[in-house]
Amino acid sequence: MPNIKGTTVIAIRSEAERRGVVASDGQATLETTVIKSNTKKVYRLYDDQVLVGFAGATADCLTLLDKFEGKLKKYDGQLRRSAVELTKEWRTDRILRQLEAVLVTVSEDGILMVSGAGDVLEPDEGVIGIGSGGAYALAAARAILSVAKLPIVDVARQSLEIAGAIDIYTNREITLEEVSW
Repeated sequence: MPNIKGTTVIAIRSEAERRGVVASDGQATLETTVIKSNTKKVYRLYDDQVLVGFAGATADCLTLLDKFEGKLKKYDGQLRRSAVELTKEWRTDRILRQLEAVLVTVSEDGILMVSGAGDVLEPDEGVIGIGSGGAYALAAARAILSVAKLPIVDVARQSLEIAGAIDIYTNREITLEEVSW
């Protein structure tokens, strides 16, 4: 998996709430310079049924979003199948395998982290963080979920605020999308 030096994205899925969320900070950096503070890194795909967040080079991520949406359409919205097929193409295509990005995705079918290294991983706890602040947001979300009965929307927002206070490549301009089933 590429070492993504910027951004924080958190994805949480709750069967009890029958919903999933993907949230990100808005900071875009070039080396040590903040270029933009309200970048969109969370998207709705497949008729708003699938949420995707990304970390990595923006053009690479947008290319992968288009490819992933094509896979979702081809496989009737089947999240795991679409993610596996995307990863197979990502690893074997001479141009795509150069892309540096990591995706998280949530739908009624599950929650996954997808990378060009061939990873299609489903976390045990229903929460995953990516990007330079991903581990901070993940730790915060797990801690909050273990002691509080907050809606996952609030957990995602609080975990990103905590990550934004720690990681220099993460700001507190939060974009959050949710999907229900």
